[in-house]
Amino acid sequence: MDLSEITRQAMRVHGLYDELNQAARGRTWERHDFVLGFVGDVGDLAQLTQAADGVRPAPPGPGLGHELADCLWSVVVIAKLYGVDLEAAFTTTMRQLEESIADGLGKGTTP
Repeated sequence: MDLSEITRQAMRVHGLYDELNQAARGRTWERHDFVLGFVGDVGDLAQLTQAADGVRPAPPGPGLGHELADCLWSVVVIAKLYGVDLEAAFTTTMRQLEESIADGLGKGTTP
């Protein structure tokens, strides 16, 4: 599955959440609400990775794969809501990181 399909699915679920929140609470989430939700998902992810590494008991719930998917969903939705081309940003960032790491590995060596 490519990023455009992931984005389509994520935004479809976003629309369903809008309907649910409007019906249940009389309002939809704003952009900052998604960021706060993401922070909660990252906390859940931290607990699950600690459990996977034997640091703490596993919390109840669907598990690591589910939480990683929740985090990915949040990142995709947040990027869309803030007008970030996530694919372009990812590609640029990875290129910059590769260059920076390569430069770091090259330091202290003789040509």
